[in-house]
Amino acid sequence: MTGIRLHAPAPGWAIDADVVVVGSGVAGLTAALRCTAAGLRTVVVTKARLDDGSTRWAQGGIAAALGEGDTPEQHLDDTLVAGAGLCDESAVRALVTDGPDAVRRLISTGADFDKTSDGEIALTREGGHHRRRIAHAGGDATGAEISRALVEAIRDRGVRFIEHALVLDLLADAEGRTAGVTLHVMGEGQHDGVGAVHAPAVVLATGGMGQVFSATTNPGVSTADGVALALRAGAEVSDLEFVQFHPTVLFLGVGSEGQQPLVSEAVRGEGAHLVDADGVRFMLGQHELAELAPRDIVAKAIIRRMQEQGAEHMYLDARHFGAEMWAERFPTILAACRSHGIDPVTEPIPVAPAAHYASGGVRTDLSGRTTVPGLYACGEVACTGVHGANRLASNSLLEGLVFAERIAQDVVARAAGRGPAVPVEHPSPAVLPLLDPGARPRIQRTMTLGAGVLRSAESLSTASRELEALHLPPAAPDDEAGDRKSAEPGVESWETTNLLSVARLLVAAASRREETRGCHWREDHPDRDDARWRRHLVARLTPERTLDVRTTETADFPPTLDAPREP
Repeated sequence: MTGIRLHAPAPGWAIDADVVVVGSGVAGLTAALRCTAAGLRTVVVTKARLDDGSTRWAQGGIAAALGEGDTPEQHLDDTLVAGAGLCDESAVRALVTDGPDAVRRLISTGADFDKTSDGEIALTREGGHHRRRIAHAGGDATGAEISRALVEAIRDRGVRFIEHALVLDLLADAEGRTAGVTLHVMGEGQHDGVGAVHAPAVVLATGGMGQVFSATTNPGVSTADGVALALRAGAEVSDLEFVQFHPTVLFLGVGSEGQQPLVSEAVRGEGAHLVDADGVRFMLGQHELAELAPRDIVAKAIIRRMQEQGAEHMYLDARHFGAEMWAERFPTILAACRSHGIDPVTEPIPVAPAAHYASGGVRTDLSGRTTVPGLYACGEVACTGVHGANRLASNSLLEGLVFAERIAQDVVARAAGRGPAVPVEHPSPAVLPLLDPGARPRIQRTMTLGAGVLRSAESLSTASRELEALHLPPAAPDDEAGDRKSAEPGVESWETTNLLSVARLLVAAASRREETRGCHWREDHPDRDDARWRRHLVARLTPERTLDVRTTETADFPPTLDAPREP
């Protein structure tokens, strides 16, 4: 443990549990349900409402080898190709092997997937998949259906949960093991203000960090809280430079900020074409799968075409679907487009890439264990090794599902004979100064310009300087000009401080990786360099608040604690 913590009031209340799960997406709720079923006292902490995380925004679906003729081995091959040489094959094998049964258990929990006329699960294709293996619900509302089913199961089973609660820091016992978390509950309820959940096992399932960029498909709650907490606790974080920019996000105009409407990859999976303003299909000849190439390839092709033509966006043309197919298969996307004055039945949809998914995160083993004893991570906050340098479409929901179940198995196995968590104060605690919330737009603009889809040594160096200026202590008590004035504890200052912590690490990793691989695109190093860079970047925060970034010697993931990775 580093002893670093956010500046916050001391906890005014505390509850005890066997395991606390932070986050209420597919990963968090699955872990909570499995732990509860095994008899563990489980508490779910979530930043908004139970159904307000990233999961419910997932449109496309969940990938698994469920179709006739498909196999886990074929799913593995497609995932390894998309990961551009940096996937951990043992982690991918666990994903694709456990995946089909995990989806069936999700269905038994209550999730209702779309069916064919003969009653089988309807499957579609997305980018990078050579077979139809994407199960979907409500046409393009898969995440919403999964979230509904899991939230209903949580309520039915009486799992204790705390909503509108921002997690702050990890607690530790006298031996340096996890002993729970501190959190701040917003608004009225059974608990209010800063408190604590004491537990010997903590599962981080806090989702992504899309709000570190100006435009993203992520909801407003995705402010990198889990990765930032793990860094302060001394956990290792890996591969944070690999941020996937979704190629087809509804273009709302230059300067649009915050969460942007996603146009699912499944639209291309059903036959939509990417075209420029002249109607030319520019993906033909770029890749054997054309519009269904892996997302990094499609995003790069869109950006290149935009640069060549001086355009602000490209178009997704699905007019040939017809009104009936749009209404039945993609009702959510249809409604979103029409709410912004675009009718995809009669006109092409303007699209451009936006920040979408973090392939890196808190480093774990195949049981979700991090480098801090008792701390687990799953879902987008984690780096399991499944995604490598670029996530294969619709593997994210499956990863959350599979690795949440693996975490629950490990937590239950280690619970026998374990005493209650007894947190102690770190012998030399260090309070992290808080950043004024007014700095948030500056962080986002800096990251979008310097570490977005296009990166270079120059752009990353500029971004690093600007972020370090925010990170350093204020030169004066009211350093308004630098957005570095002293801030009072509160949700907005805590979130902004978390965003800065993760932004600094992302830029440091992107600066070091001098090659183009997967969704990391360096204009000044346009080629993939396996000899030097088929490696992982692993980082931690030192007690002095400096970033320690190292490069692994091979493409293999090093073990986390006492658990070697499975063969």
